[in-house]
Amino acid sequence: KRKVVPLGVRWFILGIIKRETAGEVHGEQGKADALPFFTSRLSHVLFRVESVSRTATVAGHNLDPTPWHSFTPLTHSGNKYSVASTILKCSYLTTCPPSPNLSSVQRSANHSSSSSYCPSFFQWIHEDLAPWRRSRISLHKLLEAQRFAAFRVVIVGGRLYVDFYYACVQSRAMFTVWSFLQLIKRYRGRVPDVDLMFDCMDRPTVRRSEYKSPRWPPPPLFRYCSTKDHFDIPFPDWSFWGWPEVNLESWDKEFSSIKKVSQTLNWESKQALAYWKGNPDVQSPVRTELMKCNDSTIWSTKILRQDWAKEASAGYEQSKLANQCNHKYKIYAEGYAWSVSLKYILSCGSLPLIITPRYYDFFSRGLMPRENYFPVRATKLCRSIKHAVDWSNKHPFEAEAIGRGAQGFMQELDMETVYSYMFHLLVEYSKLQDFKPSALPSTKLLCEESVLCFADPVQRRSLERSSVPVPTFNFSGPCMRPLPDHDLVKRWMQQKTDITNDIKRMEVAFEKRREPLWPVDSGLVAEKAN
Repeated sequence: KRKVVPLGVRWFILGIIKRETAGEVHGEQGKADALPFFTSRLSHVLFRVESVSRTATVAGHNLDPTPWHSFTPLTHSGNKYSVASTILKCSYLTTCPPSPNLSSVQRSANHSSSSSYCPSFFQWIHEDLAPWRRSRISLHKLLEAQRFAAFRVVIVGGRLYVDFYYACVQSRAMFTVWSFLQLIKRYRGRVPDVDLMFDCMDRPTVRRSEYKSPRWPPPPLFRYCSTKDHFDIPFPDWSFWGWPEVNLESWDKEFSSIKKVSQTLNWESKQALAYWKGNPDVQSPVRTELMKCNDSTIWSTKILRQDWAKEASAGYEQSKLANQCNHKYKIYAEGYAWSVSLKYILSCGSLPLIITPRYYDFFSRGLMPRENYFPVRATKLCRSIKHAVDWSNKHPFEAEAIGRGAQGFMQELDMETVYSYMFHLLVEYSKLQDFKPSALPSTKLLCEESVLCFADPVQRRSLERSSVPVPTFNFSGPCMRPLPDHDLVKRWMQQKTDITNDIKRMEVAFEKRREPLWPVDSGLVAEKAN
């Protein structure tokens, strides 16, 4: 079958040959003598095109899925020539602008600090980086983290270089790289030089149990979540800049939409049911168990399965987050690991019922039970949800206040706060490096123009809508970070444990005093019990 080379690739090839043969062909004899020369040059150029077609990209070209979390590989439309044309255009022919020369006014503005103090959960930056406080981060330890990483991020002189090792599911890599580019633009001239490893999949991998003397310190690895049993460093996830595969806008736009709708609903008008809608088919035991609790009469719940394929075909009309705030109680259940749904659940003004989480992201450790949410036990799950609903129905003013506290927490977590967290985290990380970061031959310079070049129309729209404006003289700097206070963090953790245990004791005592949760003669079988 005859293969057609796309026009862009043909012009690229002819342009190279023209440049490389300029001035070397004269007259008829010259043209005849030039035939072997042209043939050899064409072979050389085609070899280069074939080599380019194997280049790894931010869109996932020529990358295998991460071996520690397999998924269906990304597919790119077109034959190898059209793919090569895209890679040539976006990786080699797209020119990234030079680092800007900041005016004195811009430089002064960018190096100022905001008059506001950072939220208290910024204390966790110091806790997350504590393992390297004494030993510091050597290049050797950084490279040790490569076996857990999907890509490497190097920032030097305000420019972003990335080395891709594995593909990320959907557009996570693209939107995570975009987040770094927006940070650099937001705080031009202030983001320090750093060299770090990043994994874009869900579950943390650097286990605390595996890194003790003589293997100490652990390799530093950034990702979206961690646990008390891991050293992985939490970083804001891609969905803060949008998630086009499920029709989610950037965080500031989604929160604004959710809050606007929630303000039209008073507490009394909301349904007194515990609501959850999501995908249970993600190897999540807690979600599997939660599906058994779907009974509005017995458990006061409404549990719905999310079918994303069906939603996509229907234009996502039934999955708009702003339309899911009409219940008094909203359940948060972890998925394969943590879930990005947490921030949307907390934003509704409903009472969040958080099933005992194992994972945390960068902000969730700042949540306090009975201030921002009501804890629910993973054991005897249905009964625990029912208890939370019954308690809340008997204490409507406190339940409503907790819901407002959750929404207030998320309002404070605006994109300025997200960028401030990223900035302070990288600043503190950079202080621990005992080597000077530099762009390597294997890394690729990326900029907004090159990322947008790889994006499809839907991704491009989402990226552009989350782009920060170029800083001006009235731009404030990042918030003022609190000084490290390990004792304060310990008191928070103890307070959270005490409140959670109090609620657990209250729940157990409540169960001992009350009648069965359903009538004995109702015909319900024992299997309904949890």
